[in-house]
Amino acid sequence: MATSIRKAESSDFESVYQFVCQLQNKVFVKQQLKLLYEENIAKKDNIYLVAVQDDLLIGYLSCHIQLLLHHAGKVAEIQEMFVLTPYRNQGVGKLLIDEIKRITKNQGVLQLEATTRVVREKAIAFYKRESFEDSHKKLVYYFQ
Repeated sequence: MATSIRKAESSDFESVYQFVCQLQNKVFVKQQLKLLYEENIAKKDNIYLVAVQDDLLIGYLSCHIQLLLHHAGKVAEIQEMFVLTPYRNQGVGKLLIDEIKRITKNQGVLQLEATTRVVREKAIAFYKRESFEDSHKKLVYYFQ
């Protein structure tokens, strides 16, 4: 069963919605997320990919590119990445990462970043295996 990676489409929303809810362990308002999804996949500096096996979406990655002054160029950041549990440890995440590396490099991106919660130790180990350096600390302020 070969896994393929392709750009996400509007018709992929239902699966992506389920992935995001599982990733965040939270049920989001579907219509609100659909509006955000449609807006994001339409932007040229956003890259949304899905992993497909036998016509079933089994994974997803979103990445946003920004022009940052402190880098004097383009920086891409992986916003979300998710693979369905039965398909983990089978190279699906690596396929998604390899494809986003290829796309962003071809677009002249200087660096690709990934942020994850510190409690997601397996995700951190995965990114390190994929040659991401643990070089930054992200601080978050939550609006009440």
